[in-house]
Amino acid sequence: MKKRTFLKLSSTLLAAPVLPPLTGWIADDKPRNWAGNYQYSTDKLYPARTFQQVQELVKKYDKLKVLGTRHCFNGIADSTHQMISLLEMHQVLALDPKAKTVTVDANLKYGDLATYLDRKGFALHNLASLPHISVAGACATATHGSGVKNGNLSTAVAALEIVLANGEVRTLSRAKDGEAFRAAVVHLGGLGVVTKVTLDIQPTFKMRQFVYENLPLDQLKNHFDAIEKSAYSVSLFTDWQKKRVNEVWLKERMGAGKPAAAKPEFYGARLATRNLHPIAELSAVNCTEQMGVPGPWYERLPHFRMGFTPSSGKELQSEYFVPARNAVEAILAVERMRDRISPHLFISEIRTIDADDLWMSPCYKQPSVAIHFTWKPEWPAVRNLLPMIEKELAPFGVRPHWGKLFSITPAQLQTRYEKLPEFRKLLTDYDPKGKFRNAFLNTNIFGK
Repeated sequence: MKKRTFLKLSSTLLAAPVLPPLTGWIADDKPRNWAGNYQYSTDKLYPARTFQQVQELVKKYDKLKVLGTRHCFNGIADSTHQMISLLEMHQVLALDPKAKTVTVDANLKYGDLATYLDRKGFALHNLASLPHISVAGACATATHGSGVKNGNLSTAVAALEIVLANGEVRTLSRAKDGEAFRAAVVHLGGLGVVTKVTLDIQPTFKMRQFVYENLPLDQLKNHFDAIEKSAYSVSLFTDWQKKRVNEVWLKERMGAGKPAAAKPEFYGARLATRNLHPIAELSAVNCTEQMGVPGPWYERLPHFRMGFTPSSGKELQSEYFVPARNAVEAILAVERMRDRISPHLFISEIRTIDADDLWMSPCYKQPSVAIHFTWKPEWPAVRNLLPMIEKELAPFGVRPHWGKLFSITPAQLQTRYEKLPEFRKLLTDYDPKGKFRNAFLNTNIFGK
């Protein structure tokens, strides 16, 4: 098979911003991320098939990082030394119906976990737009779905099992470890190798989703809270053009009192008459079922189906969180940049996430709105746009998604997290010699 070439984003983060330099086109055998924009810095990738092998590898090497399903767009999981893969550790380990928890191998994908849970009569509280991501990786970076009453995926974590730098095992739980647990859940890969995760579950439920087209921007400005509260999960997709939101995706939990049919109009938007992809030019075959067709929760909460390529495939992504109270102001600030943004954009998505108490979560102590950008693979242009967007959002204390592209300097970033000094100490306590540190952590958590 002919080797594909991808744009390499170097993991050498010597300057203040985390944006890596453009180094040209490459074609070799080092692993790359899912979208192809990031090439990791070493080909020394060691698979671990058992818990004992994880311990052996951790003890053997002085520097090590875990590489999961590769859905991050920056160097958060990169290493210039060695990486360990847990791809073959992907089992459900225990289901506790009484406690309403499930314990899984860290690298189990949400799509696989969801089908298992549903067969057993259970569900998770939410899912991200992609079911292809791993439990451990998503929770480590505070990945999220949508819904004003739904916390990010990390908020479902009830316990973690971590192999520390010396090979010892530590288990932290919400029930027993309090603040130490809340510090460790969104760990950014810096504490050790997470091998098991216990998640809260609930009884299974059915859902349906409707899509509306062309929501006027004035309606969004005047009724943002009502729009976001209109369904269990709401996503707004926009290209920032024509003073409108292109598509509104409403994901409803089915139950008593729900009308049988959707209204033909939603705040001036019209009900779609066919299944749609968030990117209008692409086929909806990869997307979860719409048109109000009932289905299980795990086939409606994500935007994309497990067996298909999500989103556009080859792309760049960035995402910014602002307090929900500033949502309209922040959206309008980005909208004013529409003519600069749109030529390089596939689509943007706006979602809400409830507040949580996890130290390094972008939603720590504040209900938040996330403004997401799915960019065309045009890195030089995107690299120039990110600082402009961040400047417009700076008055709102913007926080970036940890696993996506951003240029906020460490000095700025560290002021946005009140618990960051304590988190830095936690990393040092767990990993005094920096075995699990890399350029991303050294720059953004420890850098100045």
